[in-house]
Amino acid sequence: MDIAAILRTNLQRVQAEIADACSRAGRAPESVRLVAVTKYVDAAVTAELVRAGAEDLGENRPQVLEEKAKALEHLHPRWHLIGHLQRNKVRKVFPHVHLLHSGDSLRLLETVNEVAAESGKSIDVLLEVNISAESAKHGFQPEELIAAVPKIFGLTSLRIRGLMGMSGLEAIGQEKQNQFASLRILLERVREEFPEARDWRELSMGMTDDFPAAIAEGSTLLRIGSALFAGLR
Repeated sequence: MDIAAILRTNLQRVQAEIADACSRAGRAPESVRLVAVTKYVDAAVTAELVRAGAEDLGENRPQVLEEKAKALEHLHPRWHLIGHLQRNKVRKVFPHVHLLHSGDSLRLLETVNEVAAESGKSIDVLLEVNISAESAKHGFQPEELIAAVPKIFGLTSLRIRGLMGMSGLEAIGQEKQNQFASLRILLERVREEFPEARDWRELSMGMTDDFPAAIAEGSTLLRIGSALFAGLR
């Protein structure tokens, strides 16, 4: 099995599908960034994906991100933490994260801000919103986020870049698109009500099975994993 060739083919196919979805939505392909979710594979396969052209990598678990970041340091990928982050794991993962997608509570954001301040560095963060209203999911409720925004502005070692959300497990078709639309509308509302949020432009939404709908609703970051590793198992 030529793993490198399979990964190159898969990556090119996904990039072509993203470009096609952007064309249908009247958007430029470069307005959307692919975050390759590597939780399915080990560090060796992840390294091959980077060599194939993936620049942004996403991991769900902080410990795995830390391990892979150290193993792939020579390849210089940009690491995105897309899964839930416990406050006691912040210090370990902080040095390796390019963008934290899962800023899902004020308490977590306060801890991340504290660690960032101690290090003398800022960190880019997305605020996670529970757009599906599922009790098992992490994230701010929309009105909770609006109420928290003034406090978040006070966390001066965080650079908030936008919002992140996941469609519901049972959602299909128009329901998924409506959930993505709700995140876009929420970001527009925040930017309108709070001038300090005018630089909040990122929308992290859309995965392998629903990214065209996410692109149609303004996604700028797609978290795609399984489609990149088809044929490896």
